[in-house]
Amino acid sequence: MTKTLFIGLDGATFTVINEMIRDLPDVGVTMPFLKQFIENGARAKLLSTPNPLTPPAWVSIMTGRTPGNHGVYDFIRAEEKAGDVYFTLYDARDIRTETIWSIAGRQNATVVALNFPFTAPPLPINGALIPGFVPWKHLRRNTTPANLYDRLKEIPDFDPKELAWDFDREKQTLEVMTDEDLENWVRYHIPRDEQWFRIAEKLLKEDNPDLMAVLFDGVDKLQHQIWMFLDPALIPANPSPWQKRMRELCLEYFRKLDTYIQCLVELAGPEAQVFMASDHGFTATTEVVRINTFLHEKGYLVWKETDGSEASNRRESSWFANLDWDKTLAYCRTPSSNGITIRVAEKPGEAGVQPSEYEAFREKLIRDLENFRDPNTGERIIQAIHKREDVYSGAAMHEAPDLTLVLRDYGFVSIKNYEPAVEPRETPGGTHHPDGIFLAGGYGVKSNYEGKRQNVVDVPAALLYSLGLSVPADFEGYVPEEFFTETHLDLKPIKIGASTVTGEEANTGTGDISEDEKQQIIAQLQMLGYME
Repeated sequence: MTKTLFIGLDGATFTVINEMIRDLPDVGVTMPFLKQFIENGARAKLLSTPNPLTPPAWVSIMTGRTPGNHGVYDFIRAEEKAGDVYFTLYDARDIRTETIWSIAGRQNATVVALNFPFTAPPLPINGALIPGFVPWKHLRRNTTPANLYDRLKEIPDFDPKELAWDFDREKQTLEVMTDEDLENWVRYHIPRDEQWFRIAEKLLKEDNPDLMAVLFDGVDKLQHQIWMFLDPALIPANPSPWQKRMRELCLEYFRKLDTYIQCLVELAGPEAQVFMASDHGFTATTEVVRINTFLHEKGYLVWKETDGSEASNRRESSWFANLDWDKTLAYCRTPSSNGITIRVAEKPGEAGVQPSEYEAFREKLIRDLENFRDPNTGERIIQAIHKREDVYSGAAMHEAPDLTLVLRDYGFVSIKNYEPAVEPRETPGGTHHPDGIFLAGGYGVKSNYEGKRQNVVDVPAALLYSLGLSVPADFEGYVPEEFFTETHLDLKPIKIGASTVTGEEANTGTGDISEDEKQQIIAQLQMLGYME
């Protein structure tokens, strides 16, 4: 019997969810089941990681640990060698802490985990796992157990090409971006989420795991591209025929998502507890902030001169800033990092800031960033600047950016060599917000309850508690006791158990992704605005 159902909704935000469960004129209630679920259960905002980004946030939800311990800060990992910077995509082997899939399995609970990022290459678990964030050609080799992929082919109309990201289609959409292309791009994500739903439906029926977990990531992808049709503050008052079609397509996606959620909740049964969470929320970004341009203007960064050659032009237009490493002291590596790396000289005579001068250098840099202001209003462009040690702790803390930036509109920075350093966007886009959603329902959960904001690391603690398992002593999150009735807590007290095991065995995972397909993933990240 399934005890716990966890539905991940990538990027879900109450800004949109509240509209989808309202009775709107000429629309009605778009998500009637979710409306009923929220009314009969508990809800709260969910605080994301310091940089509210998919990789660190979902890994925190999967491990109960913050990035300073689990070690994942971005989509890609960077390393400086021989005067240059080299990048590799993070994968499951980079997670330094134990996942909830392993923790539950060690306590004899069966698990099904579907479409979660950085779960490939997979470790064997007590159940079934299909990773997200991999090209379709690599789904078979990264699925566990070995016979699971063949079982998927029993699903009517199963299409692995629809299941995974269609990188070529999304790259083309980025390049052309006509109204028709954007409309088709939205249509493409509806059957994608349906494929994941069909898999979840099959495994929930046939395997009946103790913990059923599935992530629907179309919410995030749609909101990045068509936020203006979802944010009630931006929806056109007098829409054109095309804008009406786009709005209806958005509503169609959320209507279908509501039916997927309803079916899974009903299949789990009345005795199951159900949780839904997002890795972060969403909001509108209204300006482009070229942080490396600003650093160049202040003398911290020097662009590499181009000689007009093909290789030089290719490097200049690549997805990473083209810098003179002998003269650059501070820079931003990727848009998605929203962080600044200070180059510290490891040996006398090497490029970078001398270790003895680091603190003074960083304080000056912070002051300059605080004085980065709107030329028209005088308002700060960067609303918050976090020192690494102030927001992270743990063995992997030193791998975080020296400074993590929060822009005034919560947008991602640009790292390109263009001017000016800040300018308005032609149209508002969708970007991440620190506040996501956390919902709970079912047996023992309070009805119509809205609680205080929780933290992403509280989610796995809640799931383990729901399963009747011990919560590891080294978890950084807590069971949200206020979600549950006093009677339920009395009958089922919270148990704190042994600490998690090390994550070193993740390096033994099987399966891999080719360099060509890693570049396709990077192209996808570019399309969503995480890379340039």
